[in-house]
Amino acid sequence: MTYVAIFMAWPYANGPLHLGHVAGNCLPADIQYRYERARGRRVLMCSGSDEHGTPITLTADQMGVEPQFVVDKYHEINTQALADLGCSWVNPIDPRGPEYGGALYNRTSDELHKEMVKEIFLQLLETGFLEKKTMQQYCSLGKDGSMRFLPDRYVEGECPSCKSDGARGDQCDSCGSTYEAHELVNPKSKLDPDSIIEVRDTDHYFLRLGDFQESLEKHATERQNIWKPNVKAMTKNWLDMGLRSRAVTRDIEWGIEIPLEGEEWASKRVYVWFEAVQGYLTCAKIWAKRYASTAGHPLGEEAWTNWWKVSDDKYSARHLYFMGKDNIPFHTIIWPAILMGLNASRKNEVSNSSSSGKLILEDNVCANEYLMLQGGQFSKSRKHAVWLPSYLERYDADALRYYLSINMPETHDTDFRWEEYVDRVNNELIGTYGNFVHRVMTLTHRIESKGENPLKDFDNISNHANNIIQINDLIESAISSMEKQRFKEALRSIMGIAQIGNSVLQEAAPWKYINQPESAEKSESLSSLALSWRICSCLAVCLRPFIPFSSDKLWAMMGNENDIDLVLWEDSMETISELSWNDESPKPLFNRLDLEVILETETSLSDAGEEGNGGKEDFRGDYIEFDDFMKVDMRTGKIISVDDHPNADKLFVITIDEGGDSTRSVCAGLKGHYEASELEGLNVVFVANLEPRKLRGVISEGMILAADDGMGGVKVLTTEGEINSGSRVR
Repeated sequence: MTYVAIFMAWPYANGPLHLGHVAGNCLPADIQYRYERARGRRVLMCSGSDEHGTPITLTADQMGVEPQFVVDKYHEINTQALADLGCSWVNPIDPRGPEYGGALYNRTSDELHKEMVKEIFLQLLETGFLEKKTMQQYCSLGKDGSMRFLPDRYVEGECPSCKSDGARGDQCDSCGSTYEAHELVNPKSKLDPDSIIEVRDTDHYFLRLGDFQESLEKHATERQNIWKPNVKAMTKNWLDMGLRSRAVTRDIEWGIEIPLEGEEWASKRVYVWFEAVQGYLTCAKIWAKRYASTAGHPLGEEAWTNWWKVSDDKYSARHLYFMGKDNIPFHTIIWPAILMGLNASRKNEVSNSSSSGKLILEDNVCANEYLMLQGGQFSKSRKHAVWLPSYLERYDADALRYYLSINMPETHDTDFRWEEYVDRVNNELIGTYGNFVHRVMTLTHRIESKGENPLKDFDNISNHANNIIQINDLIESAISSMEKQRFKEALRSIMGIAQIGNSVLQEAAPWKYINQPESAEKSESLSSLALSWRICSCLAVCLRPFIPFSSDKLWAMMGNENDIDLVLWEDSMETISELSWNDESPKPLFNRLDLEVILETETSLSDAGEEGNGGKEDFRGDYIEFDDFMKVDMRTGKIISVDDHPNADKLFVITIDEGGDSTRSVCAGLKGHYEASELEGLNVVFVANLEPRKLRGVISEGMILAADDGMGGVKVLTTEGEINSGSRVR
């Protein structure tokens, strides 16, 4: 038996997830989890919301609410969004039984997590790996003489290494450098840029990373043939610079309390970087306590040890971590150092021993590069993003999963562009796979069935030995890629199976023979259609880690009685059992995307805030001339009717009274944000001199103005009270 532990970097619960998070760690972790289960392995997946630290308090300060409100809100939003995306967090216990593992999306505000973090703190303190030191910390001085320590995210300035603006107080996102507080150039408070900034002394506990230098170098060397180039390079850079002690406590009031007596520690908390990575271990323990033990796992609350402790046989678990590249050092330096410290049996003894009972170090750190958005970096704080909840309100989850899988930034940055998204979904997912499946289903249903698959008597596998060998070779190729976490490569191999199916179908041309008398040509052609039916079944299984919703839909449409969740990849091209059947008429797996409609709906993305300006949208460099602005003729109008667009699910066709007994029709992407009855009677603002254009067959004679908060909230702009329709907006 093989145990696999999959760990996804914990997203901060300070806003909704965006597609950068999805491509960086959320989707890769879920694909791997589904794949490992489809190989019959025992898999435990752990992650959750990172709910402490300055990203939370900064958001709370900006919103004028308590941090708990922020984390409660976004944990719920993100948990639901991940479920809607098809991620596997909804089943804490594997359907095969608790011995096979499961998945837990927890939160760092969990009381059990807090207690376990305190225990780890005290254990590392006892073994001598934590030391008390005085450090320098930024503080803001108020005009009333008050003083407030400023955590790193509250401070921005110029990076001392690469000279980039907007570097945080202790780390530069541009070059990955870390530095001491006093090294940042021209520091300013994000909350009050005009306040006086000083550096003052404060006492904290530090993790003695230097104690682990030699062991971490050895560990990195042992992983040279596993880690990606970006992981090896960043880890080597840290090790070459020499590891310095790093603070594990900080001056902040939101977080896990430090388990020490004394007034000086009452206003300090455990540093989030030290705490959050421990969630991989605490989450496994919490899963065992709350779920595995109650579900009857033979080890009860110790079930976590199957995935976390070195076994005395050959069945020790393999650990895979998924994250964006900015998280690499925390998973190749800091977290292994903590685990080595916990493995120490004596004071100041560093151990990366693989002896029985020790905690397991990571096998692969699967760090992706960045998914960019239209050439710019995704950013929560700067609201330059496509937000996952907003996307899922409008579009298909599997379409996104496919596009981000085939466009995943595995070895270099990739770019999310709506034009490419539409092209790849329409031409690859639908054109190659969806159309093949639909042709096979509809052609087969044209044959009289009599309650069973009408291809039953034509299912002659011996006619297609070469095709089956090719398909099995592609499955093996996909397996080889997945074992190395090369998702794009694996997906291309599986899509190659669909291409074989299309070739088989095109060459056999069964549509020519379905209504013809029996003949050798007909038997041969329908034998190829029977093979195509089996290929559809194979594709449903092998594509399921990537596009689970459509795979389940296809599996049911084919009438398969066995559970697709239990079918192994190596058995997916099955040729022995009778062909399945479902009398219900088949339906297309996907709907084609209309780029024009999407761009009409997503116009706001081109105006999203770029880098800089502390979280506010930065329009510098994008000014227009006043005369250009005056060319836009904005008018008021009253909505008098709202109808569904006949050819687009997300559009309304809205009739506006524009004054002077005249009306015009406007197509607007407001479905999902308003009911038709809510819009009727509103006085809105519209662009009156926009050139009319056809949207999915309906002429649109303008554009209704609406505000999009970037997080799924859309509101049309209305007038304050009644005003004559056709009034000019100035």
